[in-house]
Amino acid sequence: MRMSMGLQARQIQTQKLAPRMIQSMEILQLPLLALQERIEQEMNENPLLEFQEGDTIGETELEAPSNDTRSEDEKELVVDDNSDNSEDFERLQNMIAELPSTFDDSFRRSAGGMQDDADRRHDLMANAQSRPESLNDFLLHQLAEMDIDDRIEKLAERIISVLDARDGGYLRTPLADLLPSNHTEADLVLAEEALAVVQSLEPVGIAARNLSECLLKQLAPDFPHFEEMQTLITSHLEDLAANRLPQIAKKTNYSIELIQTVRDELQGLNPKPGAAFMETHVPNVTPDIVLEQDEDGEYKVRLDDDRVPTLFISEYYRQRLQDPNCSTEEREFIKQKINGAQWLIDSIEQRRSTLTKVAEAIVEHQRKFFDEGPEAIEPLKMQQIADKVGVHVTTVSRAVDDKWMQTPRGILPLRKFFVGGTQTEDGDDVAWATIRIKLQELIDKEDKADPYSDEKLVDELKKAGMTVARRTVTKYRKRMGIQSSRQRKDWSLTQK
Repeated sequence: MRMSMGLQARQIQTQKLAPRMIQSMEILQLPLLALQERIEQEMNENPLLEFQEGDTIGETELEAPSNDTRSEDEKELVVDDNSDNSEDFERLQNMIAELPSTFDDSFRRSAGGMQDDADRRHDLMANAQSRPESLNDFLLHQLAEMDIDDRIEKLAERIISVLDARDGGYLRTPLADLLPSNHTEADLVLAEEALAVVQSLEPVGIAARNLSECLLKQLAPDFPHFEEMQTLITSHLEDLAANRLPQIAKKTNYSIELIQTVRDELQGLNPKPGAAFMETHVPNVTPDIVLEQDEDGEYKVRLDDDRVPTLFISEYYRQRLQDPNCSTEEREFIKQKINGAQWLIDSIEQRRSTLTKVAEAIVEHQRKFFDEGPEAIEPLKMQQIADKVGVHVTTVSRAVDDKWMQTPRGILPLRKFFVGGTQTEDGDDVAWATIRIKLQELIDKEDKADPYSDEKLVDELKKAGMTVARRTVTKYRKRMGIQSSRQRKDWSLTQK
């Protein structure tokens, strides 16, 4: 094998995205609230950007005209270092002459605009959610009110510190690991006392070391079947979870009816008492698109962007660019900011156009969903919408990302309408969502004394014209939280 070192010239083709294209894709991907924040940020960073007098961020409709419909005076300003821009400056001069006298010769925001900004920030702070009390804080507050030995209190605080609401508030750390390495037997005794103190706090069952201990802590002697509940929790939890009631009846001499009654009572206990303190983030969903039905039953798509301001480039800086006294540094700064402002305005308009076209194509394809309901949703791939709109599939992905549509059937994410599917024996497409609805319907109507196995569910779906593999049925059954046929069996029905 010959190896040599030397210089070689070769031609390769690479694809690079222009900054303008990158910004356009970023703007397209932003949901409505994020777009408003981005515009406000850009206005703070670019003094050449202004919005229509009387408008505030989040209260005005964006009305940037498309390049195809702009008049001569509305055409994009292009700052070119290789030309004197005489035509553009002449056009600017005509525009300035027609401007209302309300424009001043200096860039400043109106007092009303600044007051609106202050009011908006105040509203944001006033409406901000307060941080919910954590599980650890809740337990420490209870502990502080107790009159106990200082050593036990410190150990109890250490135990509380390792409890996690996401894990249900269980104590997963051995007590010995919470003590110094040279701890004594007496230290372990104190740790057990401290654990007993923590387990006496609310919520009941907290700091349990396993499920059995958690449930036992929640029992009270006045429960109707206290002894039977203790027995099932202590010795038969696994059989109970697997619905092996005959085995439990054989070992305990309890009747099937009694075991089922006790099981129903046990289901009223809380297996994860600390989970109530989990911080749940509920997103503030603001629909970008509104779907309405007219008098003729036709669906109309419109962008809900009334709160996006009408942006334009400051006339003061346009004039300043023509001023002979404008320094080179200032001129370069204005040129850069003008281009940045124009890019932003065009990107917002491009977002509006693309999002509208994508939404209209989705609604047209999923017409049966809106007319008949979720069971009528059609299989749909992003490539189908991309082909219909005439854009790349990644553009569709960015357009629907984190976007919501307000429809007659509720506020729905755009991604919900992209679903996979299969074909019926007749060759018709059917969405997986439709198959899941049919699967739930079959299980709801099955004989609980002899529930359908996954193989039987495959046969029943085939009778409905849906050919699905058994492993697919098993996968969707588990995703839907439906137990196996053995676990769904009602043993009391077999006793009759």
